[in-house]
Amino acid sequence: MNIAPEYLSVGNPPRRIAIRAREGTAPGLFWLGGFKSDMKGTKAVALHEHAEKQGRACIRFDYSGHGESGDIFEDGTISKWLEDALAVFGTRAKGPQIAVGSSMGGWMALLLARALAENPALAPNARLAGLVLIAPAPDFTEELMWKNFPEEVRREIETTGQWQRPSAYGEDPYPITRELIEDGRKHLIMDKPVQAKCPVRILQGVLDPDVPWQHAMKLVSCLAQDDVTITLIKDGDHRLSRPEDIERLLRVVDELAAEISAP
Repeated sequence: MNIAPEYLSVGNPPRRIAIRAREGTAPGLFWLGGFKSDMKGTKAVALHEHAEKQGRACIRFDYSGHGESGDIFEDGTISKWLEDALAVFGTRAKGPQIAVGSSMGGWMALLLARALAENPALAPNARLAGLVLIAPAPDFTEELMWKNFPEEVRREIETTGQWQRPSAYGEDPYPITRELIEDGRKHLIMDKPVQAKCPVRILQGVLDPDVPWQHAMKLVSCLAQDDVTITLIKDGDHRLSRPEDIERLLRVVDELAAEISAP
């Protein structure tokens, strides 16, 4: 699995986006990682290895400021990361694809679906055939960050331009910028009905401290016009990276792929 990445130039000024892709059968898998995560994470690698065993196409990449991609994290916004995702999907994906989005990647998958529905020319050789969302965090900059920040944190972001947020995962604090919050407001989707226009499968841990299960249930209500199934994992956390979680994820992906491939 130690494949060297290829790179794609995205945006103006250009950002160097790292990609690992394998050719194979359809539907292909398109990985969308979470906030501050990268394509070498447990779920992304497991998905790629599973695709390899099946001879299935699979694409994973790092958003700008993440992993092996260029740019710096604090310059990132939802707009930039969506532009990264659209560029990789539009230039690398072929045929029907299942987008697998984790946390922020769930928001990205839904924004990707909306953008492609509005302008199919963004991906002339591919289409979204299904979504698998793991602890999806649409609108997290507003609903899960800004609205829950204490007044002094909001004031610091507004006056200094950023706040160093302590990490719950033993890493160094990381910046939450005013630009990230303000840009996120341009992409909010849960204030109205959402249409993915393809089957959606959601995996959500009930013990998730970062994305409450109620957030996932609200998303289900927004997706009322689509074929949606949600699985609540009673002892599941946010990462859902335990062996049993990975097994469940791969099973859901396989079941959706079989549905898509059925005549």
